[in-house]
Amino acid sequence: MFASCTTTNYKYIHSYFFFFSQITIVVEASSRPPSRARRKRERKETMSSSSNLETRSIIDELRNFDKSGLFDLGHPLLNRIAESFVKAAGIGAVQAVAREAYLTAVEGETNAKTVEALVKGTGKESLQWGLAAGMYSGLTYGLKEARGVHDWKNSALAGAVTGAALALTSDGHSHEQIVQCAITGAAISTAANLLTGIF
Repeated sequence: MFASCTTTNYKYIHSYFFFFSQITIVVEASSRPPSRARRKRERKETMSSSSNLETRSIIDELRNFDKSGLFDLGHPLLNRIAESFVKAAGIGAVQAVAREAYLTAVEGETNAKTVEALVKGTGKESLQWGLAAGMYSGLTYGLKEARGVHDWKNSALAGAVTGAALALTSDGHSHEQIVQCAITGAAISTAANLLTGIF
């Protein structure tokens, strides 16, 4: 889906921009150190939850879900890549199913080939979304740790590498298409990074 970055095919550019802007916002929000009030509230919740383990409700678990994350693979980089992959793959699958359901409703045909195409398309698209999210998130985190700062340069490099990788997942990719997708990824992720503070 995202690998179609040629100048004549603009139908996926909007979702490409939206995708990278959302990933940048998630990375920005998770890379900020917690405020003093948040640290105090977390300490208080930890103290109260450790004394009352049996009385925790499902609401408490859901509230603490964002803090703990989906995975604990032993390193923050691996956790970030895995969580980004899983979340984006799910979003990509939902998007692919919704698009195919709409196209099927418009065409008015449902048969075994349509269902098979839906499953194949959904799998490929969710893999592409997961690859993009995991790669982008991992690169921005790694660059932030290596350089000691998170700025537009990290976003530009991560977007370019991710765009090129997505172009490689398309059928019949060309050198020109890879370069265009790398430039598009760099531009979109840089713009999303610069616009994060504005909104």
